[in-house]
Amino acid sequence: MKQVETSIQNGLVLNVFTRQFEAITLWINDGKIVATGEQPNYIANKTIDATDQYIVPGFIDAHMHIESSLVTPSEIGKVLLQHGVTGIVADPHELANVEGINGIEYMIKDSRQTPLDVYYMLPSSVPCTPFDHSGAILKAADLKPLYKYPEVHGLAEVMDYPAVAAGDPDIIAKINDSITAGYHADGHGAGLNINQLDVFRRNHIHTDHEANNIQQANDRLATGYSIFLREGTVERDLANTIDAVTPENAHNFSFCTDDKIIDDILNEGSIDYSIKLAISLGIKPALAYVIASYNAAIAHDLSDVGALSTGYQADLVILNDLNTVDIDCVIKNGNLISDLTTTPLSPDASTVHHHLKLSDLQLPLKTDLANVIGIQPNHIVTDHLKLNVSIENGQFVSNSHDDIIKIAVIERHHNLGTVGVGLVKGFQLNEGAIATTVAHDSHNLVATGTNDKAIFRAVQAVTAVGGGIAVVDNKNTLAVMPLSIGGLMSAKKYPDALIDLKSITDAYYKISSNQDFNPFLTLSFLTLPVIPSIKITDQGLYDFDKQKFISVGI
Repeated sequence: MKQVETSIQNGLVLNVFTRQFEAITLWINDGKIVATGEQPNYIANKTIDATDQYIVPGFIDAHMHIESSLVTPSEIGKVLLQHGVTGIVADPHELANVEGINGIEYMIKDSRQTPLDVYYMLPSSVPCTPFDHSGAILKAADLKPLYKYPEVHGLAEVMDYPAVAAGDPDIIAKINDSITAGYHADGHGAGLNINQLDVFRRNHIHTDHEANNIQQANDRLATGYSIFLREGTVERDLANTIDAVTPENAHNFSFCTDDKIIDDILNEGSIDYSIKLAISLGIKPALAYVIASYNAAIAHDLSDVGALSTGYQADLVILNDLNTVDIDCVIKNGNLISDLTTTPLSPDASTVHHHLKLSDLQLPLKTDLANVIGIQPNHIVTDHLKLNVSIENGQFVSNSHDDIIKIAVIERHHNLGTVGVGLVKGFQLNEGAIATTVAHDSHNLVATGTNDKAIFRAVQAVTAVGGGIAVVDNKNTLAVMPLSIGGLMSAKKYPDALIDLKSITDAYYKISSNQDFNPFLTLSFLTLPVIPSIKITDQGLYDFDKQKFISVGI
């Protein structure tokens, strides 16, 4: 007789190859599935009875940024594993844009504390555009040595389309280094048409997570992409794209969250939420679970995860109900997941360095017609609005009735003194301001508010704690969430980070009428110039469609 550690019997096991559930036994030893079905010569030390239950592979998030959760890799592992996510493909370009190679190595080392599989894709765009003022610049020669780490599995979302189209030697070298190392390059094709997508495809980029409607999904299908259907905190794209999935083309689709804050993961879910939403929108349950596991593994060339078959890692989720993703337990590497007792690695020194003055926040305008950033709730794209605004003595002043307020980006990495000031509509602030050092992708300091003094005080509050998120009213600082790791992540364990997050969220609701979208992540994406339509950087207002800076006044 051959003795193994565990057998799981009497459940219905998902066969990802046939997309059918089968009544078979799983035999597990040394973290792997060593046999399936009836095995008269096998005996297990422990037997799990899964009568009336379903067994599916552990879920895989095909593209995400750990930093956007606001907690460290070891802490997010504790939460994701509870939700059946046993592997993530992560791009550490947020911390890399602040701390360079040291930031990437911090992420790798901290993630070694969690049993969650963290497959890192090296950030391709530090900075995301040549004109950005980020904390670091990473060339191909800087990234290449990092392929020595077993956690590294390729090149992350290539987003600088003009560089690729022009054959820029550095970005081409980054892509080629990934291929030479045996991996691939992910894409980021926001706003690209089908011909531009083909340019990416010709340069060996064949995955993308930026489709936010059916036509964009079909364009990616037509050009041979693996498509990651996104459902995060702000990027709510799944309902708008799921109808592109058919039984015939479903192998081209996976799920991803991209950016999801820790409280949303705990309260709503991660990939488990994407599964539940997809099923509610008409996808058959077996197919939804295949998309959530095997498809993501295939897209990223992960040969030993994503299926419940002999030779695969024993990463699985036992469910009480398929449609609601009611999780009974999660098994990772053959072990039942229980409480994990790790502590985040210590942060480096403060990464917030600036000398902002109150006068830097002034916005002179010659006429009352201005270019205004229009928020699209629960999306990272913006509207380019041209609106009449209020002016006094040649300076913009907020008017609570029209919901147009100032937004400012302050360079915080090298104390350059650059400040970009613009206008935004949609936050519905009644008073005060919010500020954060989470500002994609260069992660300078961004703030928005109803008056200059409140904006300045919010910036001061964030600076005083070495980075974070602050909410102020017209008189007082209401709440601050310290993010001492690069100004992006809390150094606290996730339950304590959640307390801080709740405090700033509650404070925001005291000064705003908005209940429709997450204000902090929304604010953070208003600084990302590689996303349509207009954004703001420390150097001013940027028009994505024209690929150039424009003035606020018209």
